[in-house]
Amino acid sequence: MQPDIARESAPQTLSSLLQQAASCLKLQPERARADAELLLRHVLQRDKAWIVAHSPTQLPVAEAERIQSLLQPLLLRRAAGEPMQYILGETDFFGLSLTVGPAVLIPRPETELLVEQVLAFSQTQASPRILDIGTGSGAIAIALAAALPQAHLVAVDLSPASLELARQNAQRHQLADRILFQESDLFSALSGLRFDAVVSNPPYVPLPDAATLDVEVRDHEPALALFAGEDGLAVYRRLIPDARAHLASGGLLALEFGHGQQQHIADLLAGAGFHGIEILPDYQQIPRIALALQPNS
Repeated sequence: MQPDIARESAPQTLSSLLQQAASCLKLQPERARADAELLLRHVLQRDKAWIVAHSPTQLPVAEAERIQSLLQPLLLRRAAGEPMQYILGETDFFGLSLTVGPAVLIPRPETELLVEQVLAFSQTQASPRILDIGTGSGAIAIALAAALPQAHLVAVDLSPASLELARQNAQRHQLADRILFQESDLFSALSGLRFDAVVSNPPYVPLPDAATLDVEVRDHEPALALFAGEDGLAVYRRLIPDARAHLASGGLLALEFGHGQQQHIADLLAGAGFHGIEILPDYQQIPRIALALQPNS
């Protein structure tokens, strides 16, 4: 049965509309009221304080019906498991608001740790050259460009739709002239170029794990950005050895990886000749970030 905000004959308030909207979201009841409030704020273009202050106010019938008509399609999308970030059209990453949609993976808080490591490495360099592989929404490259005004960035992706959205995000933050966006399968379009740091949050979910993913991820986020072969390591097996030819002497390779993959990643890095290999945990203390250095020539 499709969710529907009841058309009540009794006078409506924002509070009653919010309660009705929350009752439509049964897929994740623990988040229903918070999600309903975000959707209400979105359609009204008001902040939380305004909603709270005006919650008891009786609405004219026409206004209540207008709000209901705007909320209804959004509630249908949310009830079907579509991520809130896609419905709202944006998300926050590293203090920046980014436009997101079904063409790109939703940036996660854990990936901010990856940005922090590249920042720490690059801040001491006069004019670091940084490559972001699999840029998606442009989150990593844009965060680095905003924090490193002296840096030169290249961001690549296989998906033209992702690159278009990443360019829009860079323009949104007046950084379009600081980042070169290019369609490329890993390093394929970067022949002869070397960088001081290469950073990537590539696809790393094993295909057999698809059934275990939340419906929000499995049914709505792009498979190209999620899955990488039977063990989730397909991209790393290409990226890690190829990075040697594209890193300057002493350069940094910084990678995000999936649950339980740390030893495989460390072995691939060591096998490719990298040194100074470090594995760092995420906020849940799960190994998540790999750092490795190009040997000095």
